[in-house]
Amino acid sequence: MSISNMPLVGLGLWKIAKEDCAKTVYDAIAAGYRHLDSACDYGNEVQVGLGIKQAIDDGLCHREDLWITSKLWNTYHAPENVQPALEKSLKDLGLDYLDLYLIHFPIAQAFVPFELRYPPEWFFDPQVEKPTMKLAKVPLYQTWAAMENLVEQGLVKHIGVCNYNSALIHDLMTYAIIPPAVLQIESHPYNTQEKLIATCNAYGIKVTAFSPLGALSYLELDMAKQEDAVIHQDVVLAAAKRLQKTPAQIVLRWNIQRGCAIIPKSTKLARLKENIALFDFELNLEEMTAISALNRNKRFNDPGEFCQAAFNTFHAIYD
Repeated sequence: MSISNMPLVGLGLWKIAKEDCAKTVYDAIAAGYRHLDSACDYGNEVQVGLGIKQAIDDGLCHREDLWITSKLWNTYHAPENVQPALEKSLKDLGLDYLDLYLIHFPIAQAFVPFELRYPPEWFFDPQVEKPTMKLAKVPLYQTWAAMENLVEQGLVKHIGVCNYNSALIHDLMTYAIIPPAVLQIESHPYNTQEKLIATCNAYGIKVTAFSPLGALSYLELDMAKQEDAVIHQDVVLAAAKRLQKTPAQIVLRWNIQRGCAIIPKSTKLARLKENIALFDFELNLEEMTAISALNRNKRFNDPGEFCQAAFNTFHAIYD
């Protein structure tokens, strides 16, 4: 499937519990989803694979109909670890290839063997008295060259990056033999990232917005408060009333109309159906402008904050 055919709405699989994951994937495919966004770090790829297999076995789709994304974790940045990490994800997912493989963060951490701990998460050794992250001296260009090798071997169709800023994108484009197909970033009306998206547009890089509903992705992690939710804003509510849609659909549609793909997460069938029903209405220019004007440059997923708080290690990647 070419990058131009990547479905604009996918199911984000972050934070979906193992016991719910296979059924959620199956329900999503039954509801019309053909884009699934996974990662080693989510710890549920085996269950994602079971849901995919059941959907294919039941005739809901063929493998070729699906766009499956996964991500290279921080501990596998060294070139010799990139292909084994990809092959581990493929085995867990029950697949022969991925449509898209992304560098999850521009953060290289010390290698943790699969047999010791998988997924390895952020701590180098969680058993010590005060565990911390342990960084590794692996330049991003070396990791990218190993990612390119995966494409050359036919193990992945496309490669890309997550959580890069404009400077890293400019740098990547100076050495990439195979340019990144996708940049995945946190983007919602409180964090519009207009300049970064424009940079990607100039290079022909597609943008996928994770956490497209903003705070709603972080309430359960105590990384946001209910009053941070953009769906309560007057401009969103007014558009929802005019179009007879939910506030969440308005916010998701806003990102679609900006040209971004989105990967909202839900385990509830009604919400899964709601999140994909975005193509029978359109926001007008005034509504698009007003929603974009809500921007606060607010990140809910910022290593410069959560690494210190959760992993006893300060590690900023955004200024």
